[in-house]
Amino acid sequence: MSSSRTLTLAAFAGAAWLAKRALRRRISRSPLWPLPALETPVSGYSPRRRLRARIVSRTEPAQGVVRLTVESPELPAWTPGAHVDVTLPSGLVRQYSLCGDPSDTGRYTIAIRLVEGGRGGSREAHARLVEGAELELRPPRNRFALEPAPAYVFVAGGIGITPLLPMLRAATAAGADWSLLYGGRSRASMPFLPELAGYGDRVTVVPEDEAGLPDLAGLLSRTAPDALVYCCGPEPLMAAVLAAVPDPGAVRLERFSPSAFSPSASPAEARPFTVDLARSGRTVEVGPGESTLAAVRRVLPDTPYSCEQGFCGTCRQRVLAGGVDHRDELLTDGEREGSMLLCVSRATGDRLLLDL
Repeated sequence: MSSSRTLTLAAFAGAAWLAKRALRRRISRSPLWPLPALETPVSGYSPRRRLRARIVSRTEPAQGVVRLTVESPELPAWTPGAHVDVTLPSGLVRQYSLCGDPSDTGRYTIAIRLVEGGRGGSREAHARLVEGAELELRPPRNRFALEPAPAYVFVAGGIGITPLLPMLRAATAAGADWSLLYGGRSRASMPFLPELAGYGDRVTVVPEDEAGLPDLAGLLSRTAPDALVYCCGPEPLMAAVLAAVPDPGAVRLERFSPSAFSPSASPAEARPFTVDLARSGRTVEVGPGESTLAAVRRVLPDTPYSCEQGFCGTCRQRVLAGGVDHRDELLTDGEREGSMLLCVSRATGDRLLLDL
């Protein structure tokens, strides 16, 4: 074979390889290509988007609590109440509130309490997330945003103080009237007490081993009519707040675990159904003993999720067709029109069509 023919064949082979690679990339952006890509999923960000950051500081602000500060030029802006999903070295995904300063761009701060008898995420975080380590995050989301109001009552239990810290700074900067009731097992177990001391008598600290349970009824009965109540902490604390406040519609809650009254806590008998995935052209069968999320992740392993219990909203996706048996306690009636949480909700019929 002549050298010129060899060069010609090599050139064709190279061009074919480049064309194949370009086509593969084009299809990955829109699996239904050459049809136009569907609009962005209702979750608001690409499930494949990942952020890389380095842990630049690790401290212990209380017994059993580590505070991690990470830095990266690619970290998006955030607002008080936001949280991030953290991918631990094992691949577990856990959700943590941002407790730093939103104006400190390129830097996030989270705090993690060690939960004995938990699902293992906090133990791994305490053992393996050390200063200098690389950390993978997903972009911030906010289901606990600070709404404008002339007055606020903040109620925190233990590590539930984390999403409220940026809110206190924002409320102070806005000139709003506010107070914080902060309860915990003991002072030694309650993080950020030195920082909160700077707010003076706006903050009431109630360690259970010193003062017993806080007087929620007395506090909330004196709440101004136009005040909003923000609460984060254990489920009994949030239930007590809802029972004590004159207007439950003024309460905003952030949960780390599902409510005892959540439909996902005791799901009804389930039956199998089929899920069609519009973007990827796949079809999966959801068995009676598995979640929609688990079935979808068999074919789309990058589908985002976190709590797997129907309260965080990470796995929310658009429903294009089919009825949904909603078993979450997060979405409003309006939000349930056309979307679902894959981790707990199922089909009312035999088939669902999802924007995936």
